[in-house]
Formats: sequence, C-alpha cells, structure tokens
Amino acid sequence: MNSKYDIIIIGGGAAGFFTAINIVEKHPNLKVAILERGKSVLEKVRISGGGRCNVTHACFVPNELVKFYPRGEKELRGPFHQFCSGDTIEWFEKHGVALKIEDDGRMFPVSNSSQTIIDCFLKATQKLKIDVLTGQSVQELNRGENYWKISTHQEVFSCQKVVMATGSNPKMWELMQNLGHSIIEPVPSLFTFNIKDVRIKDLMGLSTFASVKVKKSKLQASGPLLITHWGMSGPGILRLSAWGARELADKKYQFAIQVNWLNDSDFEDTIDFLKEIKEENSKKLVSKYAHFDLPKRLWENLVKASGITEETKWADVNKKQLNTLAEQLTNAEFQVNGKSTFKEEFVTAGGIDLKEVNFKTMESKVLPNLFFAGEILNIDAITGGFNFQNAWTGGFIVAENIAQ
Repeated sequence: MNSKYDIIIIGGGAAGFFTAINIVEKHPNLKVAILERGKSVLEKVRISGGGRCNVTHACFVPNELVKFYPRGEKELRGPFHQFCSGDTIEWFEKHGVALKIEDDGRMFPVSNSSQTIIDCFLKATQKLKIDVLTGQSVQELNRGENYWKISTHQEVFSCQKVVMATGSNPKMWELMQNLGHSIIEPVPSLFTFNIKDVRIKDLMGLSTFASVKVKKSKLQASGPLLITHWGMSGPGILRLSAWGARELADKKYQFAIQVNWLNDSDFEDTIDFLKEIKEENSKKLVSKYAHFDLPKRLWENLVKASGITEETKWADVNKKQLNTLAEQLTNAEFQVNGKSTFKEEFVTAGGIDLKEVNFKTMESKVLPNLFFAGEILNIDAITGGFNFQNAWTGGFIVAENIAQ
C-alpha cells in the first residue's frame, strides 16, 4: 500500500510536531503526516525538565542567545532573528499555553507539567488533520524525479518533500550518510565528572559557586558547582562538558581540573586576606569557622588538606601551610576519571554537518526537497531550554520555506 502526502515529517518529537503544525497553519491545503518509530510520541518532551518541560529560555536577544550553543552559534544567528524566545512565548500563548520565567531564566508552562505541551501539540495536529502515525520505523528513503519514497516496517509512503526531525538517532544519520550527507560523529555533550577525592568525600549535595579550568586546555567555566556521590556536577560543570564535548572525548574523559572555590579571587589576594585573618583571629581554631562564605564542611576539608590539624590555632599556622591553604582555595587540582550522563537530558554533540544546510530555509544543500529541524543537526546547547528553542526555530523556518 502506498500512502501519498505532500510533506512527511520523520520523527514524532518536539521538532517534528512543531514543524508539522506550523506548516499546516500556514498552508491548510497541504496533506501532512508525522512518522514516529516508537509506540508513543513526544517522549523526550514528557521527561524533559524533570517532567515540567523547559520550553525555552528568557534570553530575547538573538546575538546573546547564540552564545549558549557550543555547536551552532554562528549558524543560528540568522534563524534566531526570524524566530526567537519571545516568538516562542507568543506562539504558545496563542495556542493556549502560558509560560513563566524562573529565577535562572528557564521557562516552563505555568501548569508545571510537560503534559500541557504534549496536549497542546496533539490537539493542534487533530484540529489541522495532520496524520500522526506511530510504530513506523523508517527503513529506506529513496529519491525519485520530484518525489520521495519512504519505506517503513509497515508500509510505503510517497511525498514531495521530507523533513528529518529524528533527533540523535544513529540509524537516521546513517540513512542520511548513504544519501550523500556528511555526519559529524556524535559524542555526549552534557555529563558530570567522576572524581574520587578525600577533599569532597562525604560532601554530597553541597553546592557553591566556583570557577573550573581543564588543565592543559583553554576550557573554563564558572557557575554553581554541585558535589555528588560520584564527583562534581551542577551548571558550571555541565557548561564545561558542553563546550568541551569533543576535546574531553578525545581525552577519553581522563584529565585534571583546577577549581577556584573563591571564583574570582586569585592566589595573591587570598594570601593577603589569610594573613589578615591570622592576625585578627590568632586565638581561634582555623578549621572551626569558615571564611570566604564557603560552606563549613568544605572549608574544614580544605584546611585539613593544607596540613592544618583541627587543634591548630591561627597563631600557629606557618607560612608553608598558609600558602598551601591559599592554593587549595584558589587552585585545587582534581583528577577526573570518567563521566556520568546527566539525568534524562541526553544531549549529543554531532549530526548533520552544518556546512551542508541552508540556514535561510533549513533545506539540505545536498538533496533538494529535504529539510532538517532539531537535534539531527550538529547543534547542541547547554541545559536551560536552549535545545528546545533550536527545535522551535528550525521548525518555524522549515514551515516558512517548505511550500515555496
């Protein structure tokens, strides 16, 4: 059986649905279908943001927004001028979903439930008579004179134009490669660092602002750093893992980091400050009172690592110990030995080579009438709603241009 459509979207996730809905809203006469390999659609939307769906980020200036994308920064500048976070908010409001901004800039539905976004999409596809076909795992994609033939396990489809919105699916990347596209090999992009070290042992759940550098590398980031039972996580570390996705994969996730627990205070300033503390608190125990607004248990561990015992008073701290403490505070070295994937936010760096895509239309430069939206491209961002924003923007631009 051969089912005929004007446009077929492969992939029933965020990018696929957003693209389909926008196409039919602009061109109600087009017959459009979404093919999804799984039994259900929008699974990643369901679990994203801890089940609340982090729809976008409250960064409304395109040239600022692109800075959150380790891969795609240059290419997304034009697209974000056409459809940015502000347009996303407006789009969802028009479709009955109000969004709210949290303190860190992340935006969620007011309902705090990803189901609201899923219902919005499903309602729109029903209203617009878009066929959502599940259990359709694409096996082959063949190009005819001016049509595409798509074969799934179940049946054969034909259409004039195809949108690939299959996310980080290696099988679909392979399919694209066989048709002549170049694929940038995928590596994990958001991960936490595995570190076994006596200084952070038993500090699980402790969070503090710090800056972190990867030794022998230009990579550095600052932000909240969270100590976990396997090492270090938190926005600062995740930022580093995103920007360093390729480089850290090449190091096979074995490398050293330097942590400045005081963030922007350097060794010299810290030494001076420690000398003042020593004078003013000569009779007090060093480890008993934390300084520099550090969490008490972290301070105790860093003091201990500097060779200062629990009974030592400030008056008895010698020059060498003071130097070591300043070093521990501003330049503590930790050995990273492997990574852990960050929750469900499985984001990969890799995908369709961006040089082979026209970012004015999101059409393939290699294969006419083939378009891309979302994470199938070699675009990824740090956590905070940015990966979804890329999906919405790509889908919008496909819809604007696909019917030309």
